[in-house]
Formats: sequence, structure tokens, C-alpha cells
Amino acid sequence: MAGEEDTDRRLGALTDEQAGRMLADMNEVIRAGEEARRLRAEMIQVLAGLGWTQDKIARLTGMSQPAVSKQVTKHKDGDDLLPPMGLCLDQRDAPWLEGRLWGLAEEIAESCHGTARCARYVEALARGRKRFTPGNVDELRRLVEEDLRLHRAELPDGCRAAYDEISRGLDVPSKTTAAHSSASVRRTLAHRIQRDRLRA
Repeated sequence: MAGEEDTDRRLGALTDEQAGRMLADMNEVIRAGEEARRLRAEMIQVLAGLGWTQDKIARLTGMSQPAVSKQVTKHKDGDDLLPPMGLCLDQRDAPWLEGRLWGLAEEIAESCHGTARCARYVEALARGRKRFTPGNVDELRRLVEEDLRLHRAELPDGCRAAYDEISRGLDVPSKTTAAHSSASVRRTLAHRIQRDRLRA
């Protein structure tokens, strides 16, 4: 018993709960970093499939040209070579629609300067603290609907039309997911394209 008390004093009385939270936060950061590296590797494959040069990819990713070359050649002769993928906004698979919803929510959060109901959810998605589970997607839809109702005057033109289109697609998504790349890549591309379309 005395030994445990001495140990507690040496540790500054750090509780199991505090240590657990601290380590969970670290694991979250590590996991997010690993997922980001995988996503970047896949994005390099997509860009190469679209005909981008290795020099251009290296410049935009901040990687060295040999590192990009290694990523490209790693998949060049394999079965996982990604064919060129379509980039039109109107695609019906669930990951693409989820990416569009994420992009729309992020645009709403920025337009409302922190007062949007969806702002904290968007931040959690960006940091990897929330994942695209069916329940989380439903919750994000609910928050976006609230913001569209409460902040109509502050939002860019097209937000409501984009949400209606995304929502209809999510209600009855395509049963076949595009085989061009992973769900994470498709979400990321749709997120970016949706944001650019709203700003245009």
C-alpha cells in the first residue's frame, strides 16, 4: 500500500482517467497522420492517372521528385493501378455524396463565422475525430439543414440547391461504388470540387 502511494506521488497523482485521455489523444493524432499518408499516396495515383507529371505532383505536394516517382512506380505494373476517374460533381455513390456534404458544411461554417451549428462537426471531421459512419452522416445532414434555415441570408447562392441534390442522393445512393479509388479519395475530391463550385 505504501509503495502505491509513493508511486502516486512520483507520478504527480496522475489518474488513470487523465492518462487514458492523454494517450487516446495521442493515438488519435497518430491515426490521423497514418490515414493522411495513405490518402496522399492514393491521391498521387489519381493525379498520375489524370496525366499530371511527377514534377508537378512533387511541387504541389511538397515532396521530392524521387519520392513521388517511387509512389507512382510502386503501383505502375500492379493490379491496383487507378484508371482516370471522372470529376463531374453529379455522381451518385455514397462516398462522393458524403464528400459533397462535407464540403457544403465546411462552406456554411466559414460563411457563418463560427456561429453555424455544423462548425464543430466539420472541425471534428477535418481532424479525424469523427468518421463517415451512417449515423455521423445523418447528424451532419441534420445540422446542415438547421444552418440552411437559420442562416439563409449569410450563405452563398446555391447552398440550398446543393444540399437538396446531395440529400436526394444520400436517401437512395447508388448501390455500386465507383471502383476508381478508395472511399477516402472520393470523399476528398468531392469535398474540394463542391467547395470550388459553390465559390464559383
